[in-house]
Amino acid sequence: MLDPLTLDQLRVLIAIAELGSFSAAARRLQRVQSAISQSVRTLEATLAIRIFDRAGKYPVLTPAGAALVEDARKLLREAEALKARARGMAEGLEPELALAVDPLFPTAVLMLALKEIEREFPRLPIRLVTAGLGVPERHLRNGAVALAIYSLETTGAEDLTATFLVDIDMIPVVAADHPLARLSGPVGRDELSQHVQLVLSDLGSTGWKRGVVSPRTWRFADVHVRIEFLLAGFGWCNMPLHLIAPALADGRLVTLEVREQSGFRLPLHAVHVSGQAPGPGARAMIQSLHQLLEPKPPAQVQDRN
Repeated sequence: MLDPLTLDQLRVLIAIAELGSFSAAARRLQRVQSAISQSVRTLEATLAIRIFDRAGKYPVLTPAGAALVEDARKLLREAEALKARARGMAEGLEPELALAVDPLFPTAVLMLALKEIEREFPRLPIRLVTAGLGVPERHLRNGAVALAIYSLETTGAEDLTATFLVDIDMIPVVAADHPLARLSGPVGRDELSQHVQLVLSDLGSTGWKRGVVSPRTWRFADVHVRIEFLLAGFGWCNMPLHLIAPALADGRLVTLEVREQSGFRLPLHAVHVSGQAPGPGARAMIQSLHQLLEPKPPAQVQDRN
């Protein structure tokens, strides 16, 4: 059985409630007044309640009618959102922008890019997964996400399509009260290997070992938990500079000058499955990240002479 309740009836209800008369609602909706009256009678019959008191010169909402007006507005907003989303998908917009992002990627840049996406595609749902070493790629391969942001270096994958985004500075650091912090001059690998190194990994570890020096390792799946253990003096590790800049500035962490190699740069990429072109939302996301991450030209100093 078809439901006789229609969106048009709800529009009529709202117009009368806002304008205060059937005739004014008819003018707004470009209908004859008899059609407006018939729509109200049908709505009242469908809902089995009296919506307007017509005893006076102008219709007045009954308590039940007043309670229904806001529900009607909500239903109409949801219907418009549904139609807008359907229009977007008909034009090729993906039903959802699903991203897997390595926590090593700068969160501030990610949020700025997502704000741009929200402005450009206000009806596009976003699903964001933040996960470390190897996990973004696994989400990409099993179809859980359409775009992953991480370093291809950590997995060695050669069958995926990647766009370079940025190099992340990874620097060796240790808590200010750790024994390594008290050593003067450059620190050798032999000295580092005598102390616990805090290493990122996960249950399905890719075996990526760049920067791992010490045979004594504690492994963490969450980079932010690793920071807490780093600050507590449990060991040393290579960390993204942008994540630990505040702790370096206030002296809680110190940089280690490693004799053989004092840190390294880790490239991060926007990655998708080869042969599966990113949708408009994903393409806009990659473009926004590029624009946010491209080097800014140095400010020109004006010659005032």
